Amino acid sequence: MQTGELWERPLPRIGDISTSAERSADLSGWSFDQTSRDALHRIIEARRDIRKFRPDSIAPEVIHRILSAGHRAPSVGHSQPWRFITVTDPAIRQTAAVMADRERLRQAAALNPDSARRLLDLQLEGIREAPVGMVVACDRRTSAQGVLGRATFPDADMWSAACAIQNIWLAARAEGLGLGWVTLFEPSELAKLLNLPSGVETLGWLCIGWPDERPPAPGLERVGWSKRLPLEDVIYENLWPQSPNETSAPKSHLIAPNQDEIVRVRDEVDPLLTTPSSLGTLDRAVDKLLSLQERGHREEFKVLSLIVASDHLVTQFDISAFESRVSEEIAAATEVGCSVGASLATAAGFSFRLHDAGLFSRGRDLSRRGNIVDSAGLTYDETEELIQEGITLAKEISEKYDAIALGEIGIGNTTIAAALASALLNELPSEMVGLGAGSDSEILANKERVITQALKRVGSIDDPSSILAELGGGEFAVMVGVILGATKYRLGVILDGLATSTAALIAVRIDSACQAVLIAGQRSRERAHISVLEELGLEAVLDNRIRSGEGGGAILAASILTTIARARRSTARTEKIRIEVDE
Repeated sequence: MQTGELWERPLPRIGDISTSAERSADLSGWSFDQTSRDALHRIIEARRDIRKFRPDSIAPEVIHRILSAGHRAPSVGHSQPWRFITVTDPAIRQTAAVMADRERLRQAAALNPDSARRLLDLQLEGIREAPVGMVVACDRRTSAQGVLGRATFPDADMWSAACAIQNIWLAARAEGLGLGWVTLFEPSELAKLLNLPSGVETLGWLCIGWPDERPPAPGLERVGWSKRLPLEDVIYENLWPQSPNETSAPKSHLIAPNQDEIVRVRDEVDPLLTTPSSLGTLDRAVDKLLSLQERGHREEFKVLSLIVASDHLVTQFDISAFESRVSEEIAAATEVGCSVGASLATAAGFSFRLHDAGLFSRGRDLSRRGNIVDSAGLTYDETEELIQEGITLAKEISEKYDAIALGEIGIGNTTIAAALASALLNELPSEMVGLGAGSDSEILANKERVITQALKRVGSIDDPSSILAELGGGEFAVMVGVILGATKYRLGVILDGLATSTAALIAVRIDSACQAVLIAGQRSRERAHISVLEELGLEAVLDNRIRSGEGGGAILAASILTTIARARRSTARTEKIRIEVDE
């Protein structure tokens, strides 16, 4: 329990020593004074592409200052791919000038006569005139996979080098120097001239010197080549503007936690007597859950273990080591609290609940369901009914609980999940199929064959609800609805294995806001689970090769996260939390 005493905040000797309270109280505290801000904007406004230069030399310390500015540019993954080559050798400069003149004539020949004349009128003598020639090269020899941020945007290293050029340009302008950026080169020719190794690319040639012109406006604008667009013409809100024939991007009907809610939780944690994010991804997961809970809603963070159960006709194809009746046995044991999932929930202090989404023995009308190979797993109407059933279930749960540890029961549902994952991710069944519980290589081959046949029957479908109807089962549709409802009613959802995660992927494809309520409780042994979690952008709390089903992994993860949430209440604080209440 907290004593009410405020403890002295441990301050690092290096790095950021500001606190959340300080940052909140003075949002502009990191800004420079008005004089500095005005000077920066004046320099940006006064930057020009200079074409004419005086021959006077530049002091080495000035060159060093502007190169230092270039070296402080932002770079993807802090890779610092730029290399600065200063060129003063007259022979190299003359050869480069000839290259640029040759390329100018080639490009002019491809333009209409008026544009060609304007291009030929451009002054490129800076390559010869400017006292310093500089080539900014980008060393791209490090694999994109080895640099944080380049795997998705492989050219981000070139953008980083361009940022270095911009820094150099602005620093030169502040010194009173002019800079001209010439890109009228064949890149391979320029690289050969400078003896660049393979894998190092140039971004053109910079002419640097004291300007022999002081243009009041950009040169190409002055000569009528083009003019600056109004700022309003280049600002779009949320989406690219539509043409009349385009279909709009799907709009979210649900609302994820906003910035205030997310930052509010971070502010509450900041005064704790511990280093920020000391529990790594666990802290982030707890922050995510607490951002959903309305302040003062409940003293304790309450979790319900929800198990959704259904049987599947696909089991007739010998895709499981167990008979379908096992689903009913596990469901019955869950109801009386002695299944693995229910026992784990009880041990963790959670309530548990079973929801029947289509067990053969429980009297639900299953006449509309198929085996996915010869017919759709669900009709489209039943799919919508089950989704709505899940939404209603989430609304009911939200009245007493803050989060759901989501699990499922259903012999054969790893086949259903792998089929859904194959369709959603456009992957081959061989990449998605796993052994499942107790299976062998023969069953694995059957599962792959069944999924291949099902996908062939279905063909290409993009709509996630349609994919769910064609290949899904009852528990998947209900779980999709639960996640949609959880997003609407502000419930955290802690996922278990492949089946729950695949349902989550469908929900996110229906409405992307759903991702904001999801926590990956574990990463299971199923091959497709890794791919599905990556698609969801979720890191798993646990990675222990759990294969119990019944929400076991979600319950174990939820117990860790709720333990952290409780611990935050009793951890010593270094300052009072500022709580603002709307009047």
